[in-house]
Amino acid sequence: MASADLRQELDCSICLNIYTDPVTLRCGHNFCRVCIDCVLDTQEGSGVYICPECRAECQERPALIRNITLCNIVGSFLSTQPDQEETGIFCTYCIHSPVPAAKSCLHCEASLCDNHLRVHSKSAEHVLSDPTTSLGSRKCSVHKKILEYYCTEDAACICVSCSLAGEHRGHKVEMLDEASEKKKEKLRNVLQKLTTKREETEKRVQRLQERRREDQEKAAGVTERVTALFRDIRRQLEDLEKRVLSEISRQEESVSLSVSDLIQQLEIKKDELSMKMCHIEELCNMSDPVTVLQEPDTGDLCDTEDRERHDDQVHGVGDLDMGLISGKLHTLSDIITGINIGIYVQETTDILLDVNTAANNILISGDRKTASCSQINQNRPETPERFQCPQVISTRRFSSGRHYWEVDVSKSVSWRVGMCYPSIDRRGDQSFIGDNNKSWCLCGGMFYQFSVTHDSKVIRLPDNIPYDRLRICLDYEAGQMSFYALCEPIRHLHTVTATITEPLHAALCVQGGCIKISGGVRKWERSS
Repeated sequence: MASADLRQELDCSICLNIYTDPVTLRCGHNFCRVCIDCVLDTQEGSGVYICPECRAECQERPALIRNITLCNIVGSFLSTQPDQEETGIFCTYCIHSPVPAAKSCLHCEASLCDNHLRVHSKSAEHVLSDPTTSLGSRKCSVHKKILEYYCTEDAACICVSCSLAGEHRGHKVEMLDEASEKKKEKLRNVLQKLTTKREETEKRVQRLQERRREDQEKAAGVTERVTALFRDIRRQLEDLEKRVLSEISRQEESVSLSVSDLIQQLEIKKDELSMKMCHIEELCNMSDPVTVLQEPDTGDLCDTEDRERHDDQVHGVGDLDMGLISGKLHTLSDIITGINIGIYVQETTDILLDVNTAANNILISGDRKTASCSQINQNRPETPERFQCPQVISTRRFSSGRHYWEVDVSKSVSWRVGMCYPSIDRRGDQSFIGDNNKSWCLCGGMFYQFSVTHDSKVIRLPDNIPYDRLRICLDYEAGQMSFYALCEPIRHLHTVTATITEPLHAALCVQGGCIKISGGVRKWERSS
């Protein structure tokens, strides 16, 4: 009785079975982790989360805390129970109290405990199996006989009558155990493949997680450096502003003093002139000619030399020395020049087209940057590396890192740009980049809609604006290839994610006109 009471306490109120990985909510109620996760998922959009037991509410999704004590109690309880009881199948003939079944008889369609099994018929038709509730499914629905064979042609379990006189007569049949083992072997192979794929996926997830951590660390470092950089720029600009304003004030004070001196001199001169004017006016008002004539001659008081001397004094006062001020402002350009604009250093290397892979209807320019469609056969030697279709790949291959390069397609009628493995076929229609599982490309042209193609699967892009220049970006470790249109602003067209298993080459296909590689390959790394 105590065991039954304990068993009831260990039942999850959602699935009504014994707890599996029990967790506790804040309100104290326990549930299987999977069960309560499913309930909380259904409540995701309602804005409130409710305990299924006590209806306690919380605004945020509650944290699930593993109940280690309850988990240990469940484990101890299950370890003390008979193995048979775990099946939940009891003896058909023990009607007074439930007794766990030891075997099930397919002929009798009954389950038996150890006691009833000892007195059970030992004849061959009474086939015993592990305890099961699906006894009816182990018999033929037509002949009511035990299923003993497996028809490989119809993929069906059959009885002996089906194989001898029924609809499966003449078909290839196998014993159930033999057919089961074969299927198990196939399933093991599938399981092995799935396990391998899962391991590869886990490794890829780990690589991406590592990449994310590296990017976060890199972003934190760059943020710190940019903050320090602008802090230093502000300090230098404030110092420069103080120096320039101080120089302007000094020059203004110097000019002001010179002008004040000159004004004072001119004021004295003005007073002298006023006195002379009064004396002359008195002479002009005298009626005695003798007195007027006996007065000494005053001369030309507005002498030209006197005016020029005063003009020279005015010009000699000078002005603000803009040259000196400009010289100090030149420090501003020094500050700008001194800024480490390259928070990342852009490392550029050449990307050249491999003439040995170019089709004979493709002309490669002398600098090996341009591929042109040609009506003249170039008569290059036919080698396993040479394409028959109008395309060419780069000499350089990429096996790690992040890179990008740009192409000009403005003079091409129809084009494909992208990447491919070195093992791509060089013969036949399947050798076009994008038409096999060893290449990826962006397709377009004057009269064609933009699309991304891989293994002949086409993803059409929403519009077909005639972009002249394109950028192809590769993140090898992340398995990503991205295509951009170099318009204003730069526009992201599409990103392909794939499991990269070989090094990659840049690839061009041109049908009419030409394609040109602009510049080289750029690799972005953090500067030291």
